[in-house]
Amino acid sequence: MNHGQKVRVLYKTILRLHRGLPEALQELGNTYVKDEFKRHKNCSPTESQKFMSEWAGYAINLAQQLGLRGKPGPVGMLGEDLTENQLNHFRDEQIAQLYELLQESKR
Repeated sequence: MNHGQKVRVLYKTILRLHRGLPEALQELGNTYVKDEFKRHKNCSPTESQKFMSEWAGYAINLAQQLGLRGKPGPVGMLGEDLTENQLNHFRDEQIAQLYELLQESKR
């Protein structure tokens, strides 16, 4: 499987996992994923490796949280807290995106 195929499989997997989220979160998540994948379409190989690793981790984490075994069940606690160390490694743009997501999630 070439890199482009791996990206498509991960992208579609994430969108499929989002079907198990409440409707508002699904819409927000899908919009964010589509935007991020478009934004990183022509990134460097180093950035691409990090990007794929982070999104694969997200997919695994979400699948575990949703407890997927065929059909998604009722959604419990979703997401995980970011540590101060993780936040310190974010660029200003990423902090702004995180804040926007927080605002959207409270609507």
